[in-house]
Formats: sequence, C-alpha cells, structure tokens
Amino acid sequence: MSVVVLISGRGSNLQALLDAAVPVSAVFSNMAGAGGLAIAAARGIPAIVVPHREFSSREAFEAELAAQIDTFRPGLVVLAGFMRVLTAGFVQRYAGRLVNIHPSLLPAFPGLDTHARALAAGVKLHGCTVHFVTADVDIGPIIVQAAIPLRPVDTPDTLAARVLRQEHRVFPLAVRWFLEGRLEIADGVVRVKGGDAQLVFDDS
Repeated sequence: MSVVVLISGRGSNLQALLDAAVPVSAVFSNMAGAGGLAIAAARGIPAIVVPHREFSSREAFEAELAAQIDTFRPGLVVLAGFMRVLTAGFVQRYAGRLVNIHPSLLPAFPGLDTHARALAAGVKLHGCTVHFVTADVDIGPIIVQAAIPLRPVDTPDTLAARVLRQEHRVFPLAVRWFLEGRLEIADGVVRVKGGDAQLVFDDS
C-alpha cells in the first residue's frame, strides 16, 4: 500500500516512519526549506514542494496538492508535522485514510503551544496522540496515545523533547496497524484487531 507523507519542517517523525520501514512513496511539503525533504531525497523518495504562499486561496493550494498526491495512488496520507489547517473538502477526499500526530493527550490541548499549556495547567500527565483526521481540528478518532508524567524541572523545551521521543514510538506503530488492516472504527472509537494496547506509558 502506498503511503504519502506531508511535512512542513525538520521531518523527525518522517525519519521515524522510514526507520520503521513504512513504505513511503512520496513526501510533500508546503515549505521549500523543510528539512524533511532532504531526508526523503537521501532515501530516493520523491520530495515535492507545493508552496502554499503561491496560491490565491487555501482551496487552490489544496486542489494542486491533492492532484499531485493522487498521482501516487496513496492508501494512506500521513500528516507528520504538516502545519496547515485543512479544509473539510480535502479531509473528505481522504476520509478514513488520513492520519495525524498531535503533541498532547487529546482531547486536551488541541492546537498550538501544547507543552507550555500543559505546564501552565498543572496536569500530571502529558503526551501525544495519533488520530484519524476529521474536519474539526484535532478531534478525530484516536488510534493510539503515549503518556509521560510531568516533572517539576520540566520546561516547554524539555517536555517537547520527551514527548517527541514518544511520537517516534507510536506513530510508526499506528501506521503499521493501518497498513495491516487492523484498525476498526465504530461510533467514533478506534479498536485494534488483536487487542494491542492503545496507550503507551513511559515514566523514564
């Protein structure tokens, strides 16, 4: 099954997917300087830039992006640090085969600045979530989460680094489950055939 990955930045989650032997067919970015493009190119994977600033509207950008994505006939489209809010039309085009990773334990802290917000709220657990994408931002059915305890010495930067290590663990896991046909959604809840744990806890 073909997997297309969308990025905007350094590509650390892309690297984790590739290291886990996920069959990535192409990598797209809305930013020409995204570090993840070099990661893809070094593996011989097409690394394609569709600069959103060159389009007159979000819809025009997404129409071109989707047209280029579809040339690879993806069974799964993965958002790995793709920093664009997608329209309902784009999401519907890839409904059921569009997944994202978010740096919080959703539904807590959707949107940006999740680590600073978690610290300010005084929560005791923080982490990351892999979920199916829906038209509502950071609301889609949850596939897997990884949780870590907050430490008194944590800052937004140290917390981001600790959460990122968990992202690199669970993102490839969720993608593998999808590719193996093991994910089922019923009433907005995702189950994994075979009973694998959908919550990873790390207190190291």
